[in-house]
Amino acid sequence: MQFKMAQEYFKPAEGGLLVDVSCGSGLFSRKFAKSGTYSKVVALDFSENMLRQSYDFIKAEGTISDANLALVRADVSRLPFASGSVDAVHAGAALHCWPAPSNAISEICRVLRSGGIFVGTTFLRYTSSTPVIARPLRQQFLARYNYFIEEEIEDLCKSCGLTNYTMKVQRSFIMFSAQKP
Repeated sequence: MQFKMAQEYFKPAEGGLLVDVSCGSGLFSRKFAKSGTYSKVVALDFSENMLRQSYDFIKAEGTISDANLALVRADVSRLPFASGSVDAVHAGAALHCWPAPSNAISEICRVLRSGGIFVGTTFLRYTSSTPVIARPLRQQFLARYNYFIEEEIEDLCKSCGLTNYTMKVQRSFIMFSAQKP
């Protein structure tokens, strides 16, 4: 379901370059590559171990061409792409793990072409429907990560130069998209 939603957001980027940042084991990278929707998919992660695991899954599946999917080790706050050279960026369940989310989103904005799309998912610290009495407990429980509330993610995207922010929330999970003007 999450993949289908992301594909809908990425419609304007069809035929272009998609970068899956903080790709982990490459589940979404492989799905994006297999879809045939993009000219190239780059699975990018800071962790060499995650990229190794992604590589192993790609080889085990044996259905993805090296011409369509590349693995790149890099920091999301220092992307190895020219400014305005990327059509779409996906960050699945990653934002809360980044040490400096504003640096990462600014960098994502830098590499996106005009009209390029950024789609992310993450877990929320709490939502507008979380009872006020439960919020301090959730905050204490989730203190190890940079969990956000809905408004903070929108503010982060806008302050980094992205527009047309949209989001869908299910319980404590959010999928959002924003566009480079």
